[in-house]
Amino acid sequence: MRRIWAASLVAMVGVAGAPAKADWVPAFKGNDTGGIIAYTVAQQADARQLAVAHCASYGKVARFLSVDAQYGGYLSFACRWVPYGAEGQALKTLD
Repeated sequence: MRRIWAASLVAMVGVAGAPAKADWVPAFKGNDTGGIIAYTVAQQADARQLAVAHCASYGKVARFLSVDAQYGGYLSFACRWVPYGAEGQALKTLD
């Protein structure tokens, strides 16, 4: 019984002592429907190329939706299907 109590005490102290990372968000995050790019990353790299390469991996094209041009802001984009009648598939960028 004492071992169980000691183990639970160690687990609670370990969890309470760990810093919370609720304010951390990745600089680039997305899925098959779209994503976001941190504004600081967009200033250092070509945001269009990042979005096009991400959407092309799903066979889609990128469309930018909004830009929050301030510290801590994001660029948001949507991944759309290639329109009917378009020649070929989505473009892929070279890395």
